[in-house]
Amino acid sequence: MSDQTLPDIIYTKTDEAPQLASASLLPILRKFLSQADISIGTKDISLAGRILAAFPERLTDAQKVHDDLGLLGTVVKQPSANVIKLPNVSASVPQLVAAVKELQGQGYDIPDYPDAPETADEVEARKQYDALKGSAVNPVLREGNSDRRAPSSVKAYARANPHRMGKWSGDSKTRVSTMGANDFFSNETSVTLSDAQTLKIELTGADGSVTTLKDGIAMPAGTIVDATFMSAKALKDFFHAQIARTLEDGTLFSLHMKATMMKVSDPIIFGHAVVAYLQPVFDKYADDFAAAGISPNAGFGTLFDAIDAMPNGKAIRAEIDALLAERPPLYMVNSDRGITNLHVPSDVIIDASMPAVIRAGGKGWGPDGNEGDTNCVIPDSSYAPVYDASVEFCKANGALDPVTAGTVQNVGLMAQKAEEYGSHPTTFEIPQDGTVRVIADNGDVLHTHEVEAGDIWRMASARRAPIENWIQLALDRMATTGYETIFWLDRNRAHDAQLLQYVEPALEKAGVADKVKIMAPREATTRSFEVIYAGDNTIAVTGNVLRDYLTDLFPILEVGTSAKMLSVVGLMNGGGLFETGAGGSAPKHVEQLVGENHLRWDSLGEFCALGESLRFLGASKGNAAANVMGDAVDAATEKLLAEGHSPQRKVGQPDNRHSHYWFARFWAEALAAQSDNADLATTFAPLADALAENEAAIVAELSQGGGTAIDLGGYYNPSEAAASAAMRPSQTLNALID
Repeated sequence: MSDQTLPDIIYTKTDEAPQLASASLLPILRKFLSQADISIGTKDISLAGRILAAFPERLTDAQKVHDDLGLLGTVVKQPSANVIKLPNVSASVPQLVAAVKELQGQGYDIPDYPDAPETADEVEARKQYDALKGSAVNPVLREGNSDRRAPSSVKAYARANPHRMGKWSGDSKTRVSTMGANDFFSNETSVTLSDAQTLKIELTGADGSVTTLKDGIAMPAGTIVDATFMSAKALKDFFHAQIARTLEDGTLFSLHMKATMMKVSDPIIFGHAVVAYLQPVFDKYADDFAAAGISPNAGFGTLFDAIDAMPNGKAIRAEIDALLAERPPLYMVNSDRGITNLHVPSDVIIDASMPAVIRAGGKGWGPDGNEGDTNCVIPDSSYAPVYDASVEFCKANGALDPVTAGTVQNVGLMAQKAEEYGSHPTTFEIPQDGTVRVIADNGDVLHTHEVEAGDIWRMASARRAPIENWIQLALDRMATTGYETIFWLDRNRAHDAQLLQYVEPALEKAGVADKVKIMAPREATTRSFEVIYAGDNTIAVTGNVLRDYLTDLFPILEVGTSAKMLSVVGLMNGGGLFETGAGGSAPKHVEQLVGENHLRWDSLGEFCALGESLRFLGASKGNAAANVMGDAVDAATEKLLAEGHSPQRKVGQPDNRHSHYWFARFWAEALAAQSDNADLATTFAPLADALAENEAAIVAELSQGGGTAIDLGGYYNPSEAAASAAMRPSQTLNALID
């Protein structure tokens, strides 16, 4: 696709609350940008859209959708790319199954998700669906590295209006538990390729049989290639030990994983936790469960539904209830509805769940509806020390004060599926005892691991060009800010040791080796807390997983949410990708909208991304009007925050739709008041006046229907007409915008 066929800005259609908010915000953006001859178009990367795009041969012509994610994968490699990317669903199996059922109910002839494919058609369907699971979107779009930080307006607002922080006690029983041995961290090996190679992964069984797990894996010269495994036996022993320890301590048991992003390994680990918690029941009914095709990997919710359908299901459920009464209480996702930490693997995502515990003073919700200390179980020890150091620092020093806190900015290596987040196609549950080898096409054996049946083995990589780009991005950010800069790298970790072979020479060449710190994640965490507790600022330069974890951890403590972060991805071929924050709370927001016609989703991330996108457009295409529009967006955002027009939590209070009105009004006022572009000032002055004059009518119309349930026609694939009607209830505002 040529640049000429693309709109100036591409705005992504995603899922849940961000998708619904777009029904209100996008008409405003189209209206305003059209006045400056700036085009904005949408591309559908929602889970529903991606499912439908995978099965075009089964749909009518009217039902078919384009593969917009595939298209965007090409777009982000173009110098003119300018994409605003909203949070999307990284689907777990239960979410994928639910989306498929919804689409089938809407008349789309797509296949069921086959748990155990047998026929050729089922195998092909499973292949298509597996490509949609987990983080299928981000690796395609992230053709650059991450520069993520809290905008100054957001920090200023958090200091003036501090969010609630729980109180920490030095004798808190909350702790982080991790394996520390026989896990991904301890078993990792790593090499850097001197030449381009095509790799093959082989399993040689104890019986001498050879199975090719994956071949044809092309890697360019300079690529760091890692391989490791987690022992299933050690994992099982670890879970049983932690269940016993939690019961002894009198705390809650909470498992913190990322089954959405690590879509192969973490659901398996999650399944082991489910089995361990219900071990006597699984031992007693192993044959019954096998006959029923039950897998624990989808969690208690799916497990209980399957058991209820069994002839002896009532008796089994009674035994489970009795066993749970003997076990330590589980950390709850929703105490009122009985949804536990082990119900659905995608319900508790570590980068959101651990900061929530830390922000709450080390507390989690128990099944009795009360808060309590919790055993935070993070099996792999690669990144658990970050959270352990956070908990221990807060025990010793108390909660962070948002009024005085500094900030942790992040420069993250993520381009071209860097590190573990690119390991999905090369992660395997080992079927038999044996030896896994990674063999290059020149005959070199790069990695060798002795494994047992059930072990989880994976290979990951990071390529030279993204690594070098990441280092330079960090140096540029340090030069711009003057902040203390820390590379979060552990010399005792195999991958990090290889990465340092790139980092240290680059720091020496730039003449900053004496100014930049290199610290293992545990020590870097403690140092970063020391810095921000003192009111100062630091830059965390991290790999892909830590980028993900830290850009939730520190923002949630500093400003109350990670949804308000500015995330700029400088694409390696010159384009720009502007991400709008996290969407972990989006499901609860949709639930509230459907039940009470109140959407508390905050579009601040979209506002911040829009301002950056417009200024990028101005710089890349010499569009002076775009710069003016972008600066006016920032002025509108600052005024919106200063005057308290962000969405509120409860029905009857202003919500997302109200904030869009105020954003439009303040944006028009800023454009009318500026003196850099007289044409824009003249164009927007009447609109600014009209929006102000009709304030009372617009606010009243936006508030109508609060507290009343609404029907969107679907969760994953809502009706566009229903969404528009729900999100644009003010005819007065619509008349001014359309």
